[in-house]
Amino acid sequence: MTKSGTTSPTTTAFYIQAALSFALALAAVVGAIVYLPVDGWIRGFLALGMLYLVTSTFTLAKCVRDRQEETSVLSRVDQARLDKLLAEHDPFKTPAV
Repeated sequence: MTKSGTTSPTTTAFYIQAALSFALALAAVVGAIVYLPVDGWIRGFLALGMLYLVTSTFTLAKCVRDRQEETSVLSRVDQARLDKLLAEHDPFKTPAV
């Protein structure tokens, strides 16, 4: 039988790296919009587009995570059912007549 653990494969270092990478990218885009040599309306439009992109990214990441967790839970339930059936199965049991 295989053990399916509930531990997350994401390490703390990976989480910190992802957060820092996101913060750096966001700061770079905000800096680019602020120092762009255009009118305020264009900057506002770009900032609004960037805000929409960031919130959409978070929503998409949540949906992907939820689908992955749902698949993981369903596979664990199926594995538990299979383990129960195998534990209850007696190949030497004869049918009662």
